[in-house]
Amino acid sequence: MVLVGGSGQLGTLLARHFHHLGSEVCVIARTTFSAPWQVAAWDANHFGPWTEQLEGADVVINLAGRSVNCRYHRWNRREILASRVRSTELLGQAIGKLANPPGVWLNASTATIYRHSFDREMDETGELGGAEKGAPPKWNFSTAVAKRWEEAFLSAHTPVTRKIALRSAMIMSPDRGGAFDLLSRLVRLGLGGNAGSGRQYFSWIHAQDFSRAIDFLIGNESMAGVVNLASPNPLSNSQFMLKLRQAWGISFGLSATERMLELGAFFLRTETELILKSRRVVPGRLVKHGFRFDFPNWAEAAKDLVGRWRLETERRRNDG
Repeated sequence: MVLVGGSGQLGTLLARHFHHLGSEVCVIARTTFSAPWQVAAWDANHFGPWTEQLEGADVVINLAGRSVNCRYHRWNRREILASRVRSTELLGQAIGKLANPPGVWLNASTATIYRHSFDREMDETGELGGAEKGAPPKWNFSTAVAKRWEEAFLSAHTPVTRKIALRSAMIMSPDRGGAFDLLSRLVRLGLGGNAGSGRQYFSWIHAQDFSRAIDFLIGNESMAGVVNLASPNPLSNSQFMLKLRQAWGISFGLSATERMLELGAFFLRTETELILKSRRVVPGRLVKHGFRFDFPNWAEAAKDLVGRWRLETERRRNDG
């Protein structure tokens, strides 16, 4: 098992999962670090000794890409696009040169590739984003990146390696620094109300189901091409935050208008698209092929995540 660009929260989640299952794991990252699994260095731009880790590997998962939690000015836009496309192209070239290439290559993508949608659910046949009605023109950048990213992946010449593009929704993990941790902090501060109108859909997936879905895709040889990784039950921002407040036992959450969100995003150096775009994404292919979610509904998932967060907080406190 090789995790490329696996030093972040998602890579650590998967490395921990597969290490626990007894798999031999190697993380390829820009900097080496101490971990219970092997770590190799790369610069995401050039071939090097890291390619040796791919030879004979059963599975490669590519998660490389600059964080989108930033302001989309010219430099960041260029880095967001290049970090995804270039690393994917490089990995494809490396796999194409191997004598014993991996059996399956899973490459990160994003559910943001679909259009801003209130009117219908988006399975893998859904309409891709672009200059759609009701969405600010600046949101076109994210869908354009997603399309270029998938094009680089799906066009890579790796004839004996099965390829799956992971169109992932927001992954909810109790780990510190992730989306669940951030949203929970807002709730505990009394700021967990509606974002804008609250009507926009929020697509999500529990980290446990995400890891299980990766296992499912690796083991199911009929699965190739694009796959949505999302709960089958997206819900409005208003309902999502309500269920999260209830899981924390907090009855009130201050809402924020779009104007307030724009101001806050400016000072936090991020973009409001991350919370205002309506992502009504569902896992059509996973469900069709028989995958069963442990946490299909947000209310139960939120309660579980809050419980895990509290247990981890208590453990950290006891450790000193």
